[in-house]
Amino acid sequence: MVHEQMARFFTGLRRDSHPMAVLVASVGALSAFYHDSTDISDATQRMMASLRLIAKMPTLAAMAYKYSLGQPFIYPRNELDYASNFLHMCFAVPCEEYKINPVFARALDQIFILHADHEQNPSTATVRLAGNGRR
Repeated sequence: MVHEQMARFFTGLRRDSHPMAVLVASVGALSAFYHDSTDISDATQRMMASLRLIAKMPTLAAMAYKYSLGQPFIYPRNELDYASNFLHMCFAVPCEEYKINPVFARALDQIFILHADHEQNPSTATVRLAGNGRR
């Protein structure tokens, strides 16, 4: 869950903004809600901020996506795993039940793990590989 005021934060942004710009703005706004973990010299606070960011990122990304579509935000569900929750928040609508395809959830989970393990985004990796190949 994110603070309920985050939903109102989105209304200050243009609906036709790129979802990544909206996501970046919302991630930056998190520091306004969590004053207990902004001291970067404290290892405990850095860990707390890291855990919060990892936990809230799917919610914020789904909110940015839903905002771009003009659809209502869908709250996370505690009984779902990380990838299933992300799929639920992105594609569910309030007027009908959304069934999560376990194949999609597992594939997304593996993509998330590979992305986190790789430590750089795909475009950065491509540029670095292309640059190294020219030598």
